[in-house]
Amino acid sequence: MRDQENEAPEEAKRKEKRIEEEAAQLARERARREADLAREQAIQKGQAAREAKRKEKHIEEEAAQLAREQARRETDLAREQAIQKEQADKEAKRKEKRIEEEAAQLARERARREADLAREQAIAEALEARSRKAKKQPPE
Repeated sequence: MRDQENEAPEEAKRKEKRIEEEAAQLARERARREADLAREQAIQKGQAAREAKRKEKHIEEEAAQLAREQARRETDLAREQAIQKEQADKEAKRKEKRIEEEAAQLARERARREADLAREQAIAEALEARSRKAKKQPPE
């Protein structure tokens, strides 16, 4: 019986020790789960921060790209306008030159006609003068 009496307090001690160990095990598991959760939250927070930074960088790059495209379009437009102005200026000069050439041609033609008319009048006058002279002189 003594053995049973000695066993009961030992059994109670073992039971108490087992309960303490289970409580400690539960506390360790809880601490591990909390640490895991905190680590997971830190990872998610880091990922969210990286994602936000990536999005911000993407937005900045997109804005810069849009600005470059706008500048390129403006440059292209200015270049095209300069080309059109240059072509218009050349066309205006060609028209002006053509007008001047036509005026010069008309002046040359007028001068030629006047010279032809003067020559014809001189010939006609010479013929008339010869004819008068022939009429004044008796026939031989």
